[in-house]
Amino acid sequence: MNLKSLQEKIKILNEKTAPQYRLYSQKEKEVLTKTVKLNEEVGELCNDILSILKLQRKAKLQKFDRRNMYEEFADVIITAMQLAISAGVDVERAVGDKLKKIEERFLKEAYSKPKSKHF
Repeated sequence: MNLKSLQEKIKILNEKTAPQYRLYSQKEKEVLTKTVKLNEEVGELCNDILSILKLQRKAKLQKFDRRNMYEEFADVIITAMQLAISAGVDVERAVGDKLKKIEERFLKEAYSKPKSKHF
């Protein structure tokens, strides 16, 4: 199969699988935009982490500035907060509820571990 025929097959597939919905409201468009932006910011943070671990290609490593990672973490946090606001999420409640869930799971796991026997 060559690239041209692959492209034609994918075009047909796209037509068959096209979403049957539209974004009508400005709010829906805003949430989608913020979601995509968050994904972009997480990708940039991942690139910085790969650079710190020296797992990035040489050209990127030469341009890498370790201080940039702080900005990328901030970008992820700020963009996540913007998305939460757009989606109507109470961040304080969401984080509080999640931390409580994690703590409960940790306690459950800690008490359910079998005690080791020493001979």
